[in-house]
Amino acid sequence: MSRYTGPNNKKSRRLGFSLLESGKDLKRPFGPGQHGKDRKKKPSNYSIQLSEKQKLRFMYGLNEKQFKRIVEDAGKMKGVHGENIFILLESRLDNLVYSAGFAMTRRGARQLVNHGHITVNGKKVDIPSYRVKVGDVIGICENSKDHKGIEISLANVNKRVEFINYNDKKKEATYVRYPQRSELNGEINEALIVEFYSRV
Repeated sequence: MSRYTGPNNKKSRRLGFSLLESGKDLKRPFGPGQHGKDRKKKPSNYSIQLSEKQKLRFMYGLNEKQFKRIVEDAGKMKGVHGENIFILLESRLDNLVYSAGFAMTRRGARQLVNHGHITVNGKKVDIPSYRVKVGDVIGICENSKDHKGIEISLANVNKRVEFINYNDKKKEATYVRYPQRSELNGEINEALIVEFYSRV
């Protein structure tokens, strides 16, 4: 299945979950379409697990193949399988570009990386799925320092996550540690996602 590139509000309403994590894409509290208000059928366990998986996959903007690989890699790591999924997702370059405030959405962050505006430890990296290591420094290419989109996004940052240290003068963000589960989206039940992949 390819990556979803349509409007976020449509998917958010279907899942009953804000993919932008701002609530702005959930202005109508019911599913899309003519019969969005009338869907009252009790979902099966499989449907609930699938929905939970789709929430996380669409939120981070991954296709099914990418997401499944992350789930598999998370299972090989030490620690809690579900929490490891979050760690790997948060360690993606496009997500850290978003968390650093260089872009206002994850989709915008992916575009910045794809277009070669981002560096890791001083070297340009144009692969959104690049797995950033603790201690790596994420910056902006010299030719992109005055990028209007980046400037607008940085000007609108209210708060950054605590597992990133941001240097305002250099416009650089250091990935100082892995995130703790309590710092991430509490509406996701990652145990259901692990259950979903254990049965397929």
